[in-house]
Amino acid sequence: MNATALLPLPVVLPLFAAGLKLAVGLRLPRIQRFISAAVLSVVLAASVTLLVAADRDGPQVMHAGGWPVPIGIALVADRLSALMLVVSSAVTLCVLVYSIGQGMADRDEATPLSVFHPAYLILVAGVSDTFLSGDLFNLYVGFEIILTASYVLLTLGGTAARIRAGATYIVVSLLSSVLFLVAIGMVYAATGTMNLAELSVRLADLPAGIRLVLQLALLTVFGIKAAVFPLAAWLPDSYPTAPAPVTAVFAGLLTKVGVYSILRTQTLLFPGNRLAEPLMLIALLSMVVGILGAVAQTDLKRLLSFTLVSHIGYMVFGIALASRGGVAGAVFYVAHHITVQTTLFLVTGLVERRGGTTDLQRLGGLARISPLLAAVFFVPAMNLAGIPPLSGFLGKLGLLRAGVADGGAWAYVLVGGGVVTSLLTLYALIKVWNLAFWRAAPPDLCADGTVLETDDDADQDDSDEETLMPAGRPESASLSGRSITTTAALPRTMLAATMALVALGLAYTVLAGPLTGLADRAAGELLSRTPYVQAVLAH
Repeated sequence: MNATALLPLPVVLPLFAAGLKLAVGLRLPRIQRFISAAVLSVVLAASVTLLVAADRDGPQVMHAGGWPVPIGIALVADRLSALMLVVSSAVTLCVLVYSIGQGMADRDEATPLSVFHPAYLILVAGVSDTFLSGDLFNLYVGFEIILTASYVLLTLGGTAARIRAGATYIVVSLLSSVLFLVAIGMVYAATGTMNLAELSVRLADLPAGIRLVLQLALLTVFGIKAAVFPLAAWLPDSYPTAPAPVTAVFAGLLTKVGVYSILRTQTLLFPGNRLAEPLMLIALLSMVVGILGAVAQTDLKRLLSFTLVSHIGYMVFGIALASRGGVAGAVFYVAHHITVQTTLFLVTGLVERRGGTTDLQRLGGLARISPLLAAVFFVPAMNLAGIPPLSGFLGKLGLLRAGVADGGAWAYVLVGGGVVTSLLTLYALIKVWNLAFWRAAPPDLCADGTVLETDDDADQDDSDEETLMPAGRPESASLSGRSITTTAALPRTMLAATMALVALGLAYTVLAGPLTGLADRAAGELLSRTPYVQAVLAH
């Protein structure tokens, strides 16, 4: 089979399945779960096939409806987009299995949880569309598909905390969408096309000032999506209130869609690295401010949200260098970070289920209560911190070497900032380990994982209660005017999905040679631009 025939599947299949699942509704929950898992498994298989074909034969291109450029919408899978598609497909499949284990879609019919699976599949379709899009307007459509689904997922259950967080997210997203439309209008007015391959040719004929304005407009839009400093203030308040699977896939994927868009447009449309120094400053501030925010947190979800902002800085660092080594390091680090950050948020969901909270001041003794949970947290935490020989260390080492090879003053400053950020990341995660896992359980946490709360605490938490609590949720009783919440044992399905992502993160270390080689070839393809442009315009 021609690999190009598979290009629409990662977009079309999830959308078709979402419509089918809305028709099925709650009547057949097992069919709901089966459809979701089967569709994402097929998407993963198609993504792997596309990656193999793109690496072997060059960019795979399909023009929707057979319309030629610039009329038709091109779907393109080169090494970068195919790699992102494979990683995102594997991650979304594991998160789906985790959510099935949590019982999200099978709760009482009076709740809106029946829309989780369709909304989740629509989100996957939007992510796939952004990675495969060869057209600037279709890239906007992919973002809007993601945002529409994310509005639903972020506010599932309708609690006050989620509505507040969702309102912030929606306002920021709508603003970025308006800015994106304005930028698209400016690009079309200046060039007469939206096709990325044609834009790479026509933008070169524009005056330098106009190119700079268009570059800044697109960079601002994608910077909001990627949550780079100073455009990241919305993220720590938006993500932590959502259920663990939703937070995990948001943290792992949605910001990387913005990073991917920056990487694609900066290399394909605006070669020459005219904004190297501003990008390096943004990368440095994202790393330092993000990790200082993480160090100051006492809630695990917010701590990880700030580390997310911080480590976006590493990716922007590689893009700012614009060298083959820098871009290759950024590609490798994006793949690594999608997996590890998603894993840590899934582990956070397990911690909350086992300990009853994510407040580090109220957690303790989890290493003794649940040694497996401790191990599942420790491995990706050390990976994120960059402990040798894990993939986080390899990705950071590649970026630091590229910075040293650049030899510029800003590059050396970023190398120093990257080292400091890595050390502070290790400090923040060791703090989590000491407080939540290693120290003795605090007085309100019994030895068997039972959480003892006062009535005041219970009243305070009612407004933010997780309405997505699965079957097997903690049982409550009353004793001497105080409530006792006993957390259930961790479901095997949730643990299995989390451990699968831990294994995937470790696989990046074992297969570091082939993965580094693929990232290097992807960087060479991005910087040369010719293979992408010729593959699209040849049709």
